[in-house]
This record gives sequence, structure tokens and C-alpha cells, in this order.
Amino acid sequence: MSIIYSRAIVVSALLSSLIVGCNRETSPGVAPPGADTSVTTDVLEAGARILQDASPLDPFDIHLVGFHPMKSDPYHQLEAHHFCHQVNEDFAQCVLFDGDTNRSNLNGIEYIISESLFNTLPEEERIFWHPHNYEILSGQLVAPGIPEIAEIELMAGKMNSYGKTWHVWRTSPADSPGDPSDPLPLGEPMLGWSFNRDGEAMPGLVERRDARMQIDSADKRERRQELLPRARPQSGVDALQDAFPADTQSIPGVSEMPTAAQAAHRAVDSTRP
Repeated sequence: MSIIYSRAIVVSALLSSLIVGCNRETSPGVAPPGADTSVTTDVLEAGARILQDASPLDPFDIHLVGFHPMKSDPYHQLEAHHFCHQVNEDFAQCVLFDGDTNRSNLNGIEYIISESLFNTLPEEERIFWHPHNYEILSGQLVAPGIPEIAEIELMAGKMNSYGKTWHVWRTSPADSPGDPSDPLPLGEPMLGWSFNRDGEAMPGLVERRDARMQIDSADKRERRQELLPRARPQSGVDALQDAFPADTQSIPGVSEMPTAAQAAHRAVDSTRP
């Protein structure tokens, strides 16, 4: 199938999904304390919506839902609703929320870069960027509400990519397992990471998301096996390995980039103008 033909099918499927729509709301985990908005504030907000230009927010139209363990505290795990703008083929930027309603709390940011951009990073920078292949091939990362063919095309474009995530508020959807949400953004920003083996996500984390949003992660995993030939070893796959039980299971297509290969990448990158 040609790329043009494939993309035409994807566009057609996306248009169809706009007609069908999607009603799978995820409620935020906390309502921050404070007085109800006053009539004055409501009027000012209504006026701002009419008179002000919110152009920087307009392109954030791709909704992805995944999970992040914190790199310094891997058992603190969050369900993250990403609303992303694909700036170009190699770079995307996302704002993160604890749900997908107009009451959701902004709790972080993520930048997503391609493998080719990651390979240009200095060694000291790479420790901040987590790999994405497990999230994709396991079926954990989803784009709710779009047809399967369009989601597969979207995930294909994210194979071998990396994310740099900072969470600034410990809050997840209301039904997520684990620690309760903080009432306000407290403490220092937390560097988010990715799961890279079966058994690293706490029991119930993925299952509750799937039930709430009517998602079948196991089915998505099976369908995404067609992406396996695209998978290459990635840096950071083993970064949290020792933090989880020894009986976690690797899956095909997800492996740590060998040290020699990382050195080779750096050597090649150093010769680029």
C-alpha cells in the first residue's frame, strides 16, 4: 500500500470518527480548594473567550492516554492524558492533565522527539528522556476516539521515539489506584518515565483506565504486532529495571540499546555538521 493511499484511508477514518463521536469521560482526581468563582470572574472569562486570541492552544488537538512511573519514585504511577501538537515530523509538545473534562487539572508537560533527534543529544541529557516502544507495543498508549487504522498509523510514527516528561502535581483520575491526589501542586517537579516490561504497572492501573474508556489493551497489543519490524533497541529501557520485581516480563521489540551501539551513535553524531 502506498503512503499516499494509506494516509487517504486514515483521513477518511478520522472524518468518520468525528461523526460518530466519543463519550468516555475521565474525571480528575482532585478539585483544588478555594472559593467558587465570582460573577465578576465568570464575566471576565466569558469576555476573554470572545475578545482574546488563544492561538498557542489551538494546535493541541491530539489526545493520547498513557502511564508514567516517576523515575525517582517508580511506585508513584500516574495515568496521564496528553493533549499534543505535532510541531514537525520529529518534534511534538504536549500538555498533561489528570482527565479529559473541562474540570481536569493540568499536571505536567511532555516533549516527544524522534530517534534521530535523540541521537543528537549529549550523554548527560539522555538520562531525562524515556523510551516509547513498550508503551506502544504493549497497547498501553492509546489515542481514544479515533478508528483503529488511524491509531495504528499514529503509533507507527511514534515508534523508537522518546519523551521528556515533568509532572508538577501528584494527581490522577479519581478511580486510579495508588496514593491519593495532592490537593494542590506541591513540592518539586517529578521526572516521569515509561514502563518497559509487563508487571511494572501497579495492579488495576491499566485495567481501570481500560474499563472506564472502553479500551481493550490486549487487543491493541495484538494488532500492533505489525509494528514490530520497526522496533529498534532504545536507551533507558533498563533504567528502572532494578526498582521492580525480578519476575517482570520483557516483550518482543523492547530492548536496551547496547552500550557499544550507543557509543557508535555518539561517534556518528559527532561527525555531523
